[in-house]
Amino acid sequence: MTATGIVLGTFALGTDREVRRQLRLRPSDVALGLVSAAGLYAIFRVGDRIAREVMPRAGGEIGDIYALRSLRPKEELAARLAFAIGPAEELFWRGFVQRRAGLIATTALYGGAHLVTENLTLVGAATVAGAYWGLLRAFRVPLGALIASHVAWDVWIFLIAPTQSGGSTPRPPREP
Repeated sequence: MTATGIVLGTFALGTDREVRRQLRLRPSDVALGLVSAAGLYAIFRVGDRIAREVMPRAGGEIGDIYALRSLRPKEELAARLAFAIGPAEELFWRGFVQRRAGLIATTALYGGAHLVTENLTLVGAATVAGAYWGLLRAFRVPLGALIASHVAWDVWIFLIAPTQSGGSTPRPPREP
């Protein structure tokens, strides 16, 4: 994801003057980004419970996502999320693609890009997150605020406070 993010983010910055022009991170953008990240986190807390009830494989798929935290040190993952993956996704998807394809197409493409994982819960989660940030962008939330939101949300939900029931592998049942 880091390499892909760097390629997509660099592409967006290198080919789109408007993306470069909008790439600012003011204190108000950081504040708005943190508030919007908190809103998305609340949606995911509720969504986690619903997904586990509606989708038979959701619990295992959510566990698979959180298991990725053990692949690298947390500090390295946080740096990758904060300096490559989160910013690049916003530069490319909301900065570059959405301006050309619109909210609905960009949301579908963003969610669809996660199909390669073969994790339907992740595809659904990415689609929800993409729609959320895309809707904010459609309401002219600055790109810097979306980057701050994406970074804060990624680090928070993946490394600091996973969704209530998705933070660990389920324990085996106790024997009588």
